[in-house]
Amino acid sequence: MKQTFKIGFNKLKTIATTNVLLITFIITTVINSIIVRGMTIGNFYYIKPIIADLTIAIFVGSFAYFLKPKNRFKYFFVWSIIFILICLINSVYYKNYLSFASFSLLTTLTQLSSYTDAVVENILDFKDFIYIWQLFCLIFVHLQLKKKRYYHKVENIETRKIRFLNTIVVTLIMLGFFMSMLTSLDVSRMKKQWNREYVVQEFGIYTYQANDLISYIRTKVNSMFGYDEAAKSFREFYSSKEDDTHTNMYSNIFAGKNVIVIHAESIQNFLISDRNRNGKPASFNGQAVTPNLNRLASEGLYFSNFYSEESAGTSSDTEFTFNSSLLPASSGTVFMNYFDREYVTTPKLFKELGYTTSSMHANRGSAWNRQQVHPKLGYDNLYFYKDAYDLDEKIGLGLSDSSFFRQSVEHLKKIDEENDKWYSLLIMLTNHTPWNDITRWEEENNKIFDVSYKYQKKNEKTGKMETVSAPYLDGTILGNYIKSAHYADASIGEFVDSLDKEGLLDNTVLIIYGDHDNKIKKSFYNRYYNYDYETDSVIDDPEDERYIEVDDYFYELNRSVPFIIWTKDMKGTKYNKEITKVMGMVDVQPTLGNMFGFSNKYALGHDIFNIEDNVVVFPSGNWLTDKIYYNSAKEEYRQLDLGSAITMDYIKYYQQYSEKIVEISNDIINYDLIKKVGENTSNELLEEVGVKND
Repeated sequence: MKQTFKIGFNKLKTIATTNVLLITFIITTVINSIIVRGMTIGNFYYIKPIIADLTIAIFVGSFAYFLKPKNRFKYFFVWSIIFILICLINSVYYKNYLSFASFSLLTTLTQLSSYTDAVVENILDFKDFIYIWQLFCLIFVHLQLKKKRYYHKVENIETRKIRFLNTIVVTLIMLGFFMSMLTSLDVSRMKKQWNREYVVQEFGIYTYQANDLISYIRTKVNSMFGYDEAAKSFREFYSSKEDDTHTNMYSNIFAGKNVIVIHAESIQNFLISDRNRNGKPASFNGQAVTPNLNRLASEGLYFSNFYSEESAGTSSDTEFTFNSSLLPASSGTVFMNYFDREYVTTPKLFKELGYTTSSMHANRGSAWNRQQVHPKLGYDNLYFYKDAYDLDEKIGLGLSDSSFFRQSVEHLKKIDEENDKWYSLLIMLTNHTPWNDITRWEEENNKIFDVSYKYQKKNEKTGKMETVSAPYLDGTILGNYIKSAHYADASIGEFVDSLDKEGLLDNTVLIIYGDHDNKIKKSFYNRYYNYDYETDSVIDDPEDERYIEVDDYFYELNRSVPFIIWTKDMKGTKYNKEITKVMGMVDVQPTLGNMFGFSNKYALGHDIFNIEDNVVVFPSGNWLTDKIYYNSAKEEYRQLDLGSAITMDYIKYYQQYSEKIVEISNDIINYDLIKKVGENTSNELLEEVGVKND
């Protein structure tokens, strides 16, 4: 027994001492995978993804045996760069989108040319490059091995073919052990891939990325893969979907009125009504950040618990969901990857009612491919820079909102003169990250919005009270965002006043939505909510009555954006109210449809006034009701209504419903089901779900 143990030990020692570079590559690769999980979803020590990443690293490393020992360093170095890029890109991407990157998103990289400053200022940190340590470690080990003539010695003693086969056997053993730990839920979510956080949590970052690549190639090579199953599911879903298009007090109240939709870049609800401060609007030293939006919200219909449901496509995702009542694509973006599909959109539905439609934006038509996408969505007339706007005042990424709105009024006047009914979308730009240019504009125009904290303090020498200023948000990213939001709000106020002077509000409904949150890190909100002006520090004591815990759930819930419907004569009427029920962007089209007199049978949202218990489904698979926010990846929730009993049946129902909504939306987008199946009443799948062709 002792002799057997000794032989086994010596054999392992020989394997270890003659595979130093391979072992170094495997260990450093796995450590980086642990780091990226720790920096994103936070589970450093969860064993299942470690085993998965270890299996991938061993498998990739095994092919080095096809090379001579002296050439293997180059092989490991190249693969280390690939794995480092996977970790780096996903780490940065998660920080911005709270999700993981996908190969299908490579088509959106062209959009980064306009946002380079935003990436550098708000996304990249020095710590994001921590993964590069792997290269230095490999180089150091390689140089040490060269000094000892290691590669020459190994070449003389090893049998490469046998070692390759042995390593593959180890890989298969590891794979078998890992697969024995999987559940049916793991396999299902791996296949669907849309809940990326869950896949990374259970399968590791490298397995996730490999699976994503396979999914991407599969859809590119064979666009019909899975079509029959998706079409059948589509038919079953809509044949059994409950009809909730009932009349209510809001039915047809705006029929025939003109419509102006303002796509308010990065405006969040905490500026207008902060749930964490008893619904008070954000203000600094007695001055409101968004006085004009506050007024419009107080005079119209204000949905204060509203979420954009966007994904990687951010603004473009919001436009798509707003117009179609479908969720964004889980893989890629509709505006870049799936714009050639058939969708039932709000502009098209307004056109059926005799409206002329237009979209206006002070950016290039190529931004998010809008030049091609907007006509597909149903916009008749496009007004983009440079064709329709003069760049007479630049702030940040392009034409200032103030100038954009001023020039847009002239376009709207002409549209109103030539058409009986019209629908126009105006996309704002100035409040897009980065916001560092706003301070230049403030100084040049002598319009400083002060984000410091001013308070009264007794002067010890004179004994008199005097005004003292604490830095608070001065010079911070969140501070600049608030300055920019204040400017954007002022531009909206100027726009509304100009419309009124031109008589364009007399028969017009104004609709305003925040397209998404500002993507600013959680740590900045900790300073915003827990600032101690007397010590210029952040309160971190939970026992302090001023302390507000800014955790992941707080951050997610705080991403709420405003949705406002306003007319000149709404104030003081029964329609002038705040709606606190949770609502998502998918619910906008059905809600507006009831008010204007149109409907979309493929809408995944609901008229918010026709549903008692609503659920907001996020592309990640997370979901929100008035009672709880549920994290699908972690399978845990934060209870919001403490007076309600939360049962497992309640969670199971909404979890299944949310998964189905994500699945159906993705199928519609991926396989163009509305065009290929939706209107094809002779399709044989009708019989499979019991729907007869009359």
